[in-house]
Amino acid sequence: MNKQRSFIGFIVAGAIALLVIAIVGFYWFFAKSPANLIASNSQPGAAIFVSKLSPVMVSLLANPDRLQALEREEELSKLKTSLFAKSGIDYKQDIQPWLGNEITLAITTLDIDRDLENGQQPGYLLALATKQPEKSHEFVELLFSKRALAGANLAVEQYKGVKLISDNSQPEQDLLAGAVVGEGFVLFANDPKVLRDAINNVQAPDLNLTSSPEYQKASKELPKGGLAVAFLNLPIVAKWQGLELPEQTYDSEIISLALNPKGLLAETTFLTTSEIVPLSPPLSKPVGALQYIPGSAGLAISGSNLSNLGDSDLAKLWKQATATLYGSKEDVVSRLAKPLADVQKRWGINLPEDIFSWVQGEYAIALLPDKEQTTPHWIFVVEKSESVEQGVARLDAIASSNGLSISPLIIDKQKISAWTELTTATKKSDAKEGASFSIETKVRGLHTTLGNYEIFTSDLETMNEILTTKDNSIIDNPNFQDSIAAIPLPNQGYIYLDWKKSQNLLERQVPILKLVEVLGKPFFNNLRSLTVSSYGTDTRSLKGGVFFKLHNS
Repeated sequence: MNKQRSFIGFIVAGAIALLVIAIVGFYWFFAKSPANLIASNSQPGAAIFVSKLSPVMVSLLANPDRLQALEREEELSKLKTSLFAKSGIDYKQDIQPWLGNEITLAITTLDIDRDLENGQQPGYLLALATKQPEKSHEFVELLFSKRALAGANLAVEQYKGVKLISDNSQPEQDLLAGAVVGEGFVLFANDPKVLRDAINNVQAPDLNLTSSPEYQKASKELPKGGLAVAFLNLPIVAKWQGLELPEQTYDSEIISLALNPKGLLAETTFLTTSEIVPLSPPLSKPVGALQYIPGSAGLAISGSNLSNLGDSDLAKLWKQATATLYGSKEDVVSRLAKPLADVQKRWGINLPEDIFSWVQGEYAIALLPDKEQTTPHWIFVVEKSESVEQGVARLDAIASSNGLSISPLIIDKQKISAWTELTTATKKSDAKEGASFSIETKVRGLHTTLGNYEIFTSDLETMNEILTTKDNSIIDNPNFQDSIAAIPLPNQGYIYLDWKKSQNLLERQVPILKLVEVLGKPFFNNLRSLTVSSYGTDTRSLKGGVFFKLHNS
């Protein structure tokens, strides 16, 4: 029988659902009672049960019942009912009285029996904080007695002073092992060995996660009052996924979730033993290039210095994260930036060499959805410099070599240079006169100078929007202002995504996103935008955050 499958069905899926719905519900409850949503512990106490070789540990540091505002959406009630329906357990009567302020789920080992011949069977550990040990003891006894009545064969053992209960389940039931350890936690696992290892980890502190130098350093990055935290041992995560990383720069990652008056801030820190050299000096304010990005933009990226982007630590991180989590050389960002990739292919250019190499000052890149929600329009704004002038001349030369003409245009009294292509079109005419032809001019790109910036666009409509709506830039958008206000300064710039404007594009380029939206429907229904940035000054870590701006916040 597949122990991994059975345990996931009963405990892991339910725990993850509790964590997801609880996190989603933070927004709703925050509007009602923000003072009550500060976690009592900034670090998970259950880390003492988890091996320092664990690939992943995820913790909710608040009792899910504190998210009472979710009851009006009936999401939490439905989850509690469905999670324990098969077991005959009543959540309100049997669990609620003793459940404390922590739920931790960890993968403790990649293979419980370390036997490669029978496949990989990860060990799962679920730790529930208890505030009433006697009640939690009663719950464990009740749970396993009900399983015995359903046909399971129970096994009871004393291990280092702890009573372990497990069952030899029937094929249609879930394999389960459980114990109450001390006065603090109720543990469940998919194998008694996982519980024994957890007890060993407590009694031999050098084995557990809290003794790991990487975890100790990562824990120092956690903000006070964070409501959820996750720790990832990146090399072991890659091994778990069966991946060989071409480049291993970062060793571990810690993620925390905290409330903000305008939404949710997820902060993450990647740690390494090598020294990190920043891509460019941090920015103390948003770049001026954003003033030329219209407020209608669905995606906007801004910062400074693209000349050494490929060799930056941020690029190394992205390559490692893509290989570890996405499992493919083709990363999500490449898909989202497809319009720019199409330009690269059409013109026969290499973006890093032919464009990014001469961008040493401020820049902003944006995608604007069109009315048909098909291919978005693009904008590229770069701060003027001698290298930029040389770069523009080089692009003009590339355009000419591709058969395009450099045509001068005037829009709203502004001189524009357009890369144009002449094509012929056949018109139907009288048979006696034969076919007639017309010449059409197609614009393949434009650029102009405004102030201290050179602006490139994909089409005339986009350039016209920039020139005629100067007082409606993204920098003046209240939603954008609220989003970047949540990101600490100084930082390396922003990636800003308006969810409503970009949703169709994202779903086309990343199909799995539709499934994620179904699982997190309450969250995505209220998501207005998300903003990503990197910041921090530690030379041994890369710190950043994702701010989720939500409706009515």
